Order: sequence, then structure tokens, then C-alpha cells
Amino acid sequence: MKIYLIRHSLTAGNLERRYIGRTDEELCREGRALLDQRMKRGVYPAADRIFTSPMKRCVQTAQIIYPGRELAVIDALAECDFGRFENKNYEELKDRPEYQRWLEGCGTLGFPGGESKDGFAARILEGFAKALKLCGYQRTEPDAGCGAEDRGNEPEVTSAAFVVHGGTIMSIMEKYAFPKGEYYDFQIGNGEGYELILADVPASGGGLYPGSYVWGSGVALPSGADDGTFGHMAGKNYKTLPS
Repeated sequence: MKIYLIRHSLTAGNLERRYIGRTDEELCREGRALLDQRMKRGVYPAADRIFTSPMKRCVQTAQIIYPGRELAVIDALAECDFGRFENKNYEELKDRPEYQRWLEGCGTLGFPGGESKDGFAARILEGFAKALKLCGYQRTEPDAGCGAEDRGNEPEVTSAAFVVHGGTIMSIMEKYAFPKGEYYDFQIGNGEGYELILADVPASGGGLYPGSYVWGSGVALPSGADDGTFGHMAGKNYKTLPS
């Protein structure tokens, strides 16, 4: 199944490099112009289903990229709650001891008065799993010795776009991207995104697995002839969308 993870376009807070989480900003003029430029270059792929965070910046981005399409809003895909750092930027925070402690923790500490990294990731992955279930994407548990051609229960939907937040995308990629990477390895700019391939595995494999399905291999592979664009990546199951 192809997953398109698209970060919302620019807001006023993004331009001022603020921590924008629960603040429900709309797209700014520059954000709409950015999408217009990227739309003219045809960088956003078609998708069977469209999911968004409930935040205005994501809903508006999705409405521009996929005009007239039904949007499924998943509340759990909202951006991290930045607590006392919310809607503030570095210049406003740099002299605060709690901010200095957070920086010294290399972003692994929880946000004071907000969410922890682990708590945020758990929420995001729960929301992502809910969306996949709505697509009819389910784990299979075939009899031992069956081949890939016997697994059945193919997804009802073969592609889905998620118009969400930077932190949301990083949490999903940290979990499902192969080769594995750290959370901050998957940072992307506003209006940018990833194409990610997911496949089922049997119960012994622990559920959804990134990459093409290989029985009992534990190895992610390119997704085959239909996804030849991944063939040169030696097992890499994702790529960035065109810029």
C-alpha cells in the first residue's frame, strides 16, 4: 500500500519559526502561494483516500491539493502539544532555564506542560493505525508454508494521502521507514512529503511491516514492478516527493 505523508503548507507562525502545535492557525498568503507553485509542477500524487489532522492548516492544505475530495479527519494525528513553548520562538525562549534543559536533551525530553516524545508518538501511531483500518488494511495470519500469492485480504484501498504535521510525519517514519532512522532524520519543509510503502506480515512478524512482503524473511524489499521507482534503492521503502 502506498502512503503519501504531506506536511501542511506555511502559516504565519512557521514564517516566524514558532513552535506551533495546538495553536489552530490558518495558512498564510505565502503558504497558499507555495502550494500553488507545487501544484503547477504536479508534485502531489493522486490517492484513493485522504486523511487530515483536525487543524485548519492541514484541512486547508488538503482542500487545495485535493479539491472536492472527501476528507477523513483523524483527531489523533494532530501536532504535538508544545506546552509552555507553544507559539513561541527561539528568541523568546532562549533565556529560560527549562528551554535550555530541553535543548541540552537534544529534543528527547518532554515539553514542559505539554506532551512527551513517547506519548506523542504513541498517539500518532494509534491514529495512523485507525486510518489504515478505515482503508481496509489489515494484518493477515496465513497457515505456515503459504506463499505470498496465497495471503489474500488485500487492502480495499491501495493508496492514501495524509496531510498532517511535521512531527506527525516524523513519528510515522521513525516507526515504519526502512532503513531505520531517528525521529529528526525525517524532518521536511512545509508542503513537502514522503511516499512510503507498507505491506502486511503474519502474526509472528509483529504486524505491519515496511516494504514488500517476504514470508519469514524479516527484510524490507522494493515493492515490485508496480513501484519500480523504488527498485534502485536497495531495499529502501520510501522516497521524498518531488520538490
